[in-house]
Amino acid sequence: MKTLKILFLITDIGFIIYWLVTFLELIPNEYLYNDYNNPILVAWNWSFFPLDILVSITGLTSLYLYKKGNNIWSKMALISLVLTFCAGLQAISFWTFSSDFDVTWWIPNLFLLIYPLFYIPNLLRKVI
Repeated sequence: MKTLKILFLITDIGFIIYWLVTFLELIPNEYLYNDYNNPILVAWNWSFFPLDILVSITGLTSLYLYKKGNNIWSKMALISLVLTFCAGLQAISFWTFSSDFDVTWWIPNLFLLIYPLFYIPNLLRKVI
């Protein structure tokens, strides 16, 4: 649980920081993805906001429930991990279909896609 807790904190707080930085337009131009100002891509990026915030809510809630000894933590953690995987999959799929291979965007999204796979099977056994 210790490693999962650290990964949840990195991911959940990271999402909150990313969306604050995005909202405040603080990302330097050299780190923006291609066509960042294209209205369609702006809408595409913001379409992740509800999913990402839901990841943060479920992940942080699972940590709180775990700390309180509430067994529902594992169900909430499973939901968070599945949503995290979906967020990573959606982004990687988009970057693949658009043939955009910028490592600064691929690494965090591959992280979101891959790390949940190490925890989902164990949580499924715990929940079922």
